[in-house]
Amino acid sequence: MGRMTGKVALISGIARGQGRSHAITLAEQGADIIGFDICEDIPTNDYPLATLDDLRETIRLVEKTGRRIIAEKADARDRAAIGILLTDAMARFEHLDVVVANAGICPLGAGKPVSAFTDAVDVDLLGVINTVHAALPHLTPGGSVIITGSVAGILSGNGPSHGPQGPGGAGYSLSKRFLIDYTNTLALQLAPTKTRANAVHPTNCDTPLLHNAPMYHTFRPDLEAPTAEDALSGFQSMQAMPIPWVDPGDISNAVLFLASDESRYITGHHLTVDAGATTKRGL
Repeated sequence: MGRMTGKVALISGIARGQGRSHAITLAEQGADIIGFDICEDIPTNDYPLATLDDLRETIRLVEKTGRRIIAEKADARDRAAIGILLTDAMARFEHLDVVVANAGICPLGAGKPVSAFTDAVDVDLLGVINTVHAALPHLTPGGSVIITGSVAGILSGNGPSHGPQGPGGAGYSLSKRFLIDYTNTLALQLAPTKTRANAVHPTNCDTPLLHNAPMYHTFRPDLEAPTAEDALSGFQSMQAMPIPWVDPGDISNAVLFLASDESRYITGHHLTVDAGATTKRGL
């Protein structure tokens, strides 16, 4: 008997990175999985997004645990598509107990058009809302909604619309800030059914969202083509602990706790997995 035995979890952005890690972790603990990922690139986002091959690999890895999975190509910006996926999945799984709204992009870079801002907000904020709201009609009372935020949302001010982060960075930071209030308000709306809503806020995480040229350049704008090694000290400077980033599995362990019945009376909580980044800033 695992900590998730008998439960079904919906995960957005499941094809790679944190989403894949969450799917495997929850499946290893007994959950069946429903998931989706865009599996195509967004023009303003300069690093490649997940592919259909990535999605197939996630399916393979979940099935390797012995659990069932339904995972398809769908865009978090398209609530209707998420709804169709869920309706079809309910015919097989019959109930939904956990929602992990994880999909996100970070289209950093100076000189980008305002569409970088709108793309970041559409995926990182509206995509989360679409995922949660499409799932709520199917969610079992006493279930769990888990939102992927970021320490960027806790630490950021108004977010620059110029400089190395550009409008995409501003959209990312804005979205993560809004998700804090959204989680708090949603928790109060769901509380009468003992359904929880919480957020996990990672620091730098060892995924493609971190390891890409625009991100390296944000930390080392003095170099024309910085590498991960060039940016290492900048990554490490964010945390109180002497590490440059956390592993996806570190976030998955937090997600597992919030998805399981062990957290049945925890709601409206913001769990930072940040190696002391927020504490270092005095928050």
